[in-house]
Amino acid sequence: MRNSSWKWVWIPVLVLLLFFGGLSVSAQTGDLIYDEAGLLSSEEVQELEALAEQYGAEQNVDFLFLSTDSTEGQSIEGYMGDFFDDRADSTGHEDAVLLTIDIGGREVYLAGFGTAERTLDAERVDLVLDRIIPEMQSGDYANAFEETVVTSSEYMEYRPGVNPESIFLKTWFHLAIALLLAGIIVGSMLYNAGGRVTTTPGTYVDRDHTRVRSQDDRFRNKTVTRSKIPKNKDGGGFGGGGGMTGGGRSFSGGGRSF
Repeated sequence: MRNSSWKWVWIPVLVLLLFFGGLSVSAQTGDLIYDEAGLLSSEEVQELEALAEQYGAEQNVDFLFLSTDSTEGQSIEGYMGDFFDDRADSTGHEDAVLLTIDIGGREVYLAGFGTAERTLDAERVDLVLDRIIPEMQSGDYANAFEETVVTSSEYMEYRPGVNPESIFLKTWFHLAIALLLAGIIVGSMLYNAGGRVTTTPGTYVDRDHTRVRSQDDRFRNKTVTRSKIPKNKDGGGFGGGGGMTGGGRSFSGGGRSF
């Protein structure tokens, strides 16, 4: 009887341990996605968390997503900086890539902190924004963050200062150069194999008895064309180059409206 009563005493204790243990586990999730504006579904949050963790481990940085309905009168750059200061102070993680979306002001800002300030400099930030702005404009915020993580990680593989979108780094460019050189070599071989042609049009011209009798230039007409300068459809840029947070943390970055 005594042993049986002890079993019943431990059951509620185990339930409490499991309950609070579950709370501690759930508190650790969502450490990379801060969707205050509710732009993502729960499934999208889980998928993006896993994606950010995977690429973050490869680059040794945190890929972060922050959304808000309002920056409360601050610039999006200032709002982003205050958020990162609070998070860095609490977690101790200084190396991060942070995508911030102000859905109320229709603005987005991408920043690189710590080691990412060099590996994702202002030029590379601008290239990433080029890719995600169309998705931002269509309201596909999940794909915008996914594109940010994948493309930023790809760019960070290149040596700092190198333009990752340079034509000289493209495989198709290398292939075109190889084909061009091969064509020149083969053409040169065929040309030399066929012998040289020594007869030219000048061979049959009697230059001593040939001359130009007259020449005449006449103005026929004049055509004026006008080209319309296209408007920028990718949103206006602002805050390029990065800056410093209120807590004294420097960052690379750039922002645009969408």
